[in-house]
Amino acid sequence: MEARLVAVGGPLTGKTFSFGEGGFSIGRDKTNALPLNYTRVSRHHCRITQEKEAFKLTDLGSANGTFVNDVPIKDHLLRHGDQVKIAATLFVFLADEEEMPLLTPVQLEERPLPPESTSYLSAEDSRYLGTSDLTTEADSHDRIARDLNALLKISTALNSVEGLEPLHHRLLELIVEVIPAERGVLLNTGEGEYRSMSRWEKAEAADFPLVVSQTVVDHVREKQTGILSKRLRQDEMFEKALSLARSEAESVLCVPVVILDELLGIVYLETGNSNAPFSEDDLHLLTAIAGIAAPACQNARHMEWLKGENRRLQEDIQIEHNMVGESQPMCKVHEFIAKAAPTDSSVLIYGESGTGKELVAHALHKNSSRAEQPFVAINCATLTETLLESELFGHEKGAFTGAAMQKQGKLEVANGGTVFLDEIGELAPTIQAKLLRVLQEHEFERVGGTRPIQVDVRFIAATNKNLGEAIKEGTFREDLYYRLDVVSISMPALRERKEDIPLLAQYFVARFREKCNRDVVGISPEARSCLMHYNWPGNVRELQNAIERAVVLGSSDVILREDLSDSLLETEPASGDPWNYHDVIKEKKKALILKAVAEADGNYTEAAKLLKLHPNYLHRLIRNLDLKAELKGK
Repeated sequence: MEARLVAVGGPLTGKTFSFGEGGFSIGRDKTNALPLNYTRVSRHHCRITQEKEAFKLTDLGSANGTFVNDVPIKDHLLRHGDQVKIAATLFVFLADEEEMPLLTPVQLEERPLPPESTSYLSAEDSRYLGTSDLTTEADSHDRIARDLNALLKISTALNSVEGLEPLHHRLLELIVEVIPAERGVLLNTGEGEYRSMSRWEKAEAADFPLVVSQTVVDHVREKQTGILSKRLRQDEMFEKALSLARSEAESVLCVPVVILDELLGIVYLETGNSNAPFSEDDLHLLTAIAGIAAPACQNARHMEWLKGENRRLQEDIQIEHNMVGESQPMCKVHEFIAKAAPTDSSVLIYGESGTGKELVAHALHKNSSRAEQPFVAINCATLTETLLESELFGHEKGAFTGAAMQKQGKLEVANGGTVFLDEIGELAPTIQAKLLRVLQEHEFERVGGTRPIQVDVRFIAATNKNLGEAIKEGTFREDLYYRLDVVSISMPALRERKEDIPLLAQYFVARFREKCNRDVVGISPEARSCLMHYNWPGNVRELQNAIERAVVLGSSDVILREDLSDSLLETEPASGDPWNYHDVIKEKKKALILKAVAEADGNYTEAAKLLKLHPNYLHRLIRNLDLKAELKGK
């Protein structure tokens, strides 16, 4: 059986799409293996290719993105159960070796039953499941002996089958060995719907749904009794029945698979052989087979649930993080988290502002043994020395003016969990000394207190400073540095992983679309080009703000070039079109800045005054417009 996508949401719900080694393309163009003619789908949206035993989903630069488990992807190795969203259509990826195939829809048709040739049988009245004495039966002793041998064989055979789908197939095979059916199906009953679990036909089956009598299966489902209906083609009520014409059924046999009043399924058999129609004996035997198969089906279903639960738990222990990105630098970050998270070692995270240092800290905490305990984050740069000391260590009543009551510090609150110290390079020397004691002795005293307080916390620190230089300058303790820097990682700047920009941008579009209640579905190619050419000094945080601004201020269902801020547009290469509005404005800016700097004899501060700009803004314009080389040459 091939791996496949199953549509579980949107206009294609219920349809299954299989793909083999040749790959599988999806898009609006009719040449795709799966053409989706919707406005939010690109002409060539994405493609699935097989790599050895795995399947890789690749977004082909689509305008609105391809999402896997609600995260936009560029390249993604699909796992069993992954949810793939393309525009309004939601698919589930099913791997061939891990789970039964999607149940094939069964076509039902109303078919009245001729009362004079229809029999009903409950399990209690069954010859082999009830309390009747088989020795007093008028039936042939040979028939009873043959049936009992068949039941023993079936019971033994079913107990040796593993897996729900193989069990269903084997059950049907065993049934047709002892009952003269020409075709049959084991039905699963849903909410007002029937789907086939397994299907068997004597001849090579055509690829169309099995047509069965809804009257029969509805009765079996509601009453939980078996039905035998004979001489169907001879009854005048069936002369115009489409289902009869298709199946040429002479007789139908249908029984429930029930255990403790729980309906597990329905066995439906039919034959067109008028010389060997189903008999009352067949009804008794099939009822007995369903009775002994029910515990095996329930056990197999329970085992399938346990396997699914085990798979879910195994997935839960995989690295959990909220970081979007599939570039090589980000893969190294993920690998670092996988190795460092299970330990209790202190971690020092380097990186520019906005690169996601706190997200890494959260991921380290979530994937550690402390995940159920508190995660407490403190920004060391936002508080004065006195307030930060009180915030970290707490204070006793009367420790200072305004300390009207005792207060627990963040270290006490985080006991058993993780403390994240952002901007650790901003710590005052006195606090550095107290923090060093916590790292060495696992104890501290509140401000104004004398009693040592024991704590068990893991420290994760982050900084955008060069702590080595800070140590040389005497602003950071060397012993504290070595206590914190047991393991360390440097977060890549966004300009160092530009291939992640489309994924991040699409992720933020989806996020702010909901927050701002705007129907924005994607990013235009021109806007995407601007995002890719910008240097992003503010990293991911700046990209997030840029997308939010564009979503709020935009007026169409896609983010356009003009929805982006001037700072982004200034860095994009010129298109060469003399009528391009943004190119013309950029050239005017360049000319004006060059003229002002020349007028000020190269003094940028004076040039900024002439332009009525802040000097910092002028420097940013010079950098974005790439004027440094030109100004040096003057």
